Amino acid sequence: MRLYEFEAKEIFKKERIPVPDGFIVSSADEPLRNIEKEFVVKSQVLIGARGKAGGIKFVKNSAELQNAVGELLGKNIRGLTVKKILAEEKIAIDKEFYAGAIFNRSTGKIAVIFSAQGGMEIEEVAKNNPKAVLKKEIDILDGFTSEEAKKFISESKIDKKLNDQVAKILTKLYEIFVKYDAEIVEINPLVVTKQGQVVACDARMSIYDDALPKQMKVLPEILNREDDALTPLEKEAKKHGLGYIEMDGNIGVLGNGAGLNLTTLDMLQYVGLKPSNFLEVSGRTYDKAEKGLEIILKNPNIKMVFGNFFGCISRCDVIAEGLAGAIKKGILPKHIPMVVAMRGNGGKEGSETLRRAGIEVYEDDETAIKRLLEILKNEHTN
Repeated sequence: MRLYEFEAKEIFKKERIPVPDGFIVSSADEPLRNIEKEFVVKSQVLIGARGKAGGIKFVKNSAELQNAVGELLGKNIRGLTVKKILAEEKIAIDKEFYAGAIFNRSTGKIAVIFSAQGGMEIEEVAKNNPKAVLKKEIDILDGFTSEEAKKFISESKIDKKLNDQVAKILTKLYEIFVKYDAEIVEINPLVVTKQGQVVACDARMSIYDDALPKQMKVLPEILNREDDALTPLEKEAKKHGLGYIEMDGNIGVLGNGAGLNLTTLDMLQYVGLKPSNFLEVSGRTYDKAEKGLEIILKNPNIKMVFGNFFGCISRCDVIAEGLAGAIKKGILPKHIPMVVAMRGNGGKEGSETLRRAGIEVYEDDETAIKRLLEILKNEHTN
């Protein structure tokens, strides 16, 4: 389950990671705080590149704030409707860093990541300048101390005056990752203000679906989101324990894990394909995959389906059973092609199961997406 930026920042504040002063707006009719300084007004949607889509505004006074709220609430951003706004004090930025923690499925360890080059996609930084991205893998049994964090960031050659602040934030990120059963926790940018303070200007966080019952006791106000804001398909998915977000594209998407799903959406959009949804089918039982595919196909705009799976806790062979069962029941119409990328735990067995069911399966997602493009091209040609 991916959290909104404002929800992740509430956790950051609770765990003592500095964030800008701000407030939430849910309706254009509600009274707004009187402001006399510059604020950033940010659409709260569970997808990146808000700024490029016109989802972020800068305002200097209360009148401009009112106009920005009226303009952004209800706006469609890459298929998602803006239902909440986060207004924050604009920070005078001196430097931008990147900080994050993610679970490495290959090693079973938590990877803490830091770069002195923030404010852009970390994958792009790693591609263009690999040495600029530092990564330390941590065994959860060993933990991550402040001293270890200081030693880790010393390789980045940032101003030594900042070491204590940055190290503290990195250790807090690690602690949040463990405490809240996260899949990913990310700050980009982590900024240094003109006054020398280090502040989290953005926040991205996702919690494992399997951990939601446990986390309900810790984060009830977040995990019990009002269903009024959900579409009918989103409500149906929630009843079945599925993390589903409806979008306005025509490529049905399902995968296991929020991090992998978000990457999949970006990959599809990069090649010009428009996803119809975000959907996690994590779990230890096949029925989630079957139900997930059923919900995706209730969208009348679907032209094809793409599944991207990396087996770890959720085994690929178990997911494949669910998808194959759905196909056997006739849930997937014959005129809608489906392509799957599958690897990791149970990947070989799962791939064989899907191929027997008539589904094209590839080991890597890039090859699978190329195949999607070929199918679409052939359809247009014919």
